[in-house]
Order: sequence, then structure tokens, then C-alpha cells
Amino acid sequence: MSPAWQAFGDELALWRDSGRSVDFWWRDDDAGRPAPALERLIGLAQTEQVPLALAVVAQEYDAAILQQDSSQIVLLQHGVDHHNRGGEGGKKTEFAATEPVAAALERLRGGCARIALRSPGRMLPVLVPPWNRIASAGLLAALPAAGYSGLSRFGPRNTSQPLAGLCEVNTHVDIIDWRGSRGFAGEEMVLAAALAHLRARRTGLADLLEPTGWLTHHAVHDAPSWDFLRRLFERTRLSWVRWVRPDFSGKPIFYTANE
Repeated sequence: MSPAWQAFGDELALWRDSGRSVDFWWRDDDAGRPAPALERLIGLAQTEQVPLALAVVAQEYDAAILQQDSSQIVLLQHGVDHHNRGGEGGKKTEFAATEPVAAALERLRGGCARIALRSPGRMLPVLVPPWNRIASAGLLAALPAAGYSGLSRFGPRNTSQPLAGLCEVNTHVDIIDWRGSRGFAGEEMVLAAALAHLRARRTGLADLLEPTGWLTHHAVHDAPSWDFLRRLFERTRLSWVRWVRPDFSGKPIFYTANE
């Protein structure tokens, strides 16, 4: 066993020894149309019995991606068109501060309706903003009234409810090296990120009730990415480790695959 896996396992054992369960959740971004990599991802979720939150780009969504057995899958809305409106030199975002809030809301509602029409009952009212960023404070404030009860970005949340009626549950571990190879980031880096969030939760430096979220992007997975996920699911098959579907109602309750 590598030092990175050993350190990860030691941290899991500390949670067990303190009488706590470790809760993880899995979000995959940029889904939309059927593709071999997406089919492989859903198959992996089914085989390993791990709940998967699939963040789908509304304008590209094709319900055919759920034609295979997909009982482990819930859908989240990954923006509308995944088009960068951040402007030259700015940080990437679909929801720029310069876009009128009414226009952004109209796009969001249309996208939500598209997904709901094609896959009734499969989508949670949760927005996953492309590039994990909403630059428009006005749009963020308007989300609850527009029917969204959840928000999912990247990094430890500051609070479970950034706004009344809006619960935030984020991801914390991205397995892709976006600034380098644009493939698997490597066991050492990925497990270090997971270890850091778990330790922060356990020691009170991060919200204990926010499950540690693993972020994948099926479209760019290379062989090491797939191999890592299989090892991760195998090595977290422990009695005190749960892969959960987060509850975006704001309650400190999480649902396992069997509930």
C-alpha cells in the first residue's frame, strides 16, 4: 500500500475510533448526451452500488443517458448552456455579474423545464454552476424564489444555508489535473485533498455535517482515473463509511443507497 493510501486509511480509522461514520458523496459534471464514457460511469455506479449525482448541462440533456439501469442516479442542473460569460481576463462563469438577473433566471427556468420534461421526477432542484461559480450576487439571492432549494459548488462551505431556503452541499476533491495534464491528478494529490477535508471536519475546522464530496468529469477520464475510482470504492467498503445522497433541504440528514 502506498503512503498516500495508508494516510487515507489511517484517517478513516480515526473517525471509526471516535465513534463517527465517514460520509462521502459523488458528483460528476458536464453530462448531457449519451457517450461511452458516461455509460461507463453509470455502469460503475451501478456495479459498486454508489449513489451518483449527475450534473447535466440543461441545453444538451438527452434522457437516453438514463436508459440503462440507473437506480443509483439523481440529476442536478449544471447551468443551462455552459457558455463562459465571464469576459476577457475574468474568471470563467456562466452567470456573470453583467447579465441581467431576469435574463439569467429565464434561462435557468427554461433549462430546468427541459430536464424535468425529459426525465420526470429524476432531477433535484439543485444548481451546480459551471466552473463552480456564480458571479451575480443578485442571481444567487433569487434562486430560492425561482424554485431552487440546493446549490453545489467546490470547496468547504461557510454555512449550510447561504440564504433562507437554499442549502449548499459542495464537492472537495477533484480527481482531474486541470492545470497540467488534464488527466488524473495522481493518487498523492487526490488523496491529500480528501485527507485535508476529512481532517478539517473531524477537528472542527470545517463543517462536520457536510459530506466530503468527490468530483469527477467522465468526459476526460483516462485509464488512471478509472482505476483510481475502482480502488477508492473498494477501499471505502467499510462498515463505518457511507456513500450518500446529500439532502439539500438543509437538515443534517443524509440518505444511503439503500434508503
